[in-house]
Amino acid sequence: MNLVKRIYRATQNFPKEDIYGLTNQLRRAAVSVPSNLAEGYGRFSRKEFRVFIGRPRESLLEVETQLEIAQELGFLNLPMAAQLVTEAREIGRMLNGLKVWCESPVAEG
Repeated sequence: MNLVKRIYRATQNFPKEDIYGLTNQLRRAAVSVPSNLAEGYGRFSRKEFRVFIGRPRESLLEVETQLEIAQELGFLNLPMAAQLVTEAREIGRMLNGLKVWCESPVAEG
């Protein structure tokens, strides 16, 4: 959720003519991360939840790519883009840990 808030704040300064382009795409990709986790958490088993962990991982890769594009276009300065990419990668590592937990042979409960 924090990444989503930071992405929204960072994209507020993007050019207004881009509102339906990269701005929208970046925001949607960021929002899909916690949304898919919430949907997966509502499933009845770790196995089902594991399926939903892949979706936010894919969205994080989209976010990273779009942040690089935004930086290359001059929409974001390098320090801000780097900070957001670092945060996205940290979330990716957490998702990897969650995936391992879902795959562990612990009894379902």
